[in-house]
Amino acid sequence: MTKAQCVTEPELESSSETRLDFTVVIPAYNEVDQIGPELRRINDVLKGTGKNYEIIVVDDGSHDGTHEVAEKEKCRLIRQARNMGYGASLKRGIREAKSELIVITDADGTYPPEEIPRLLEAAKDNDMVVGARTGESVHIPLIRRPAKWFLRVLASYLAEFPIPDLNSGLRVIRREQVRRFAHILPSGFSFTTTITLAHLCNEMTIGYLPINYAKRVGASKIKASHAYHFLLLILRVIVLFNPLKVFIPVGAVVFVLGFGKLIYDITLMNLSESAVMCLLTALVIWCVGLLADQNSRFGVDRQAWKN
Repeated sequence: MTKAQCVTEPELESSSETRLDFTVVIPAYNEVDQIGPELRRINDVLKGTGKNYEIIVVDDGSHDGTHEVAEKEKCRLIRQARNMGYGASLKRGIREAKSELIVITDADGTYPPEEIPRLLEAAKDNDMVVGARTGESVHIPLIRRPAKWFLRVLASYLAEFPIPDLNSGLRVIRREQVRRFAHILPSGFSFTTTITLAHLCNEMTIGYLPINYAKRVGASKIKASHAYHFLLLILRVIVLFNPLKVFIPVGAVVFVLGFGKLIYDITLMNLSESAVMCLLTALVIWCVGLLADQNSRFGVDRQAWKN
């Protein structure tokens, strides 16, 4: 086996002493028109790195012949019996990978594989490296930009770190970190959002490199309803790792409402139940937040020592 060759499963079994430098995991669902050219493009780029690598394609229950095209290319194909989701496909591919360093990308031709060597180089100094879609040529539908902007700003505030791109699908991660956060990583499109927030909330380093983003080939799998799920996910992850960022502001809003009502009641010489309820509710929210924060810190400390 020579360097810069896409390692197949039989080769791995017959040459176990060969160390792989990284694994490329590509989830694919009904990408029959694009998976072939994308695999050839990725292989052409990676052959020039002088590294040993493998490419894993996870066919997520496609019914358009995606697996038949992938079988003809240099890759290791994993087929899922039914459509289980983007995140589930990534977790399956990462679990089956033969190397610790993992590159994830999409099969739809939107992400530039030419940037993978640059991301791998940056991974030497970071726990995770993300290809941020902030380059000179970025094709994101206008209808999705307001929601993406709001979610990114909210996540940046809650994570206390500026996030150029919250859910980019081109990144380099470490299998150990995926294993560490596996219990909270969802099976849907929010996999990348979750692992980003998990890294930031646990004081791990993320490198962001600007990349271009091409127009998608075929129909997008993302729906408008996914924005709502992304919002819930962001709040859930932050409450898990940094709950005070949620409970303190929410309690403050309720407290201000109650205090304002209290002042108004004093002018009328009549204390209302609504003012008392708001003040007590704010106190309860803050107490729950403090307990949640205590539990989150305990969990982080235990995990840090374990690692």
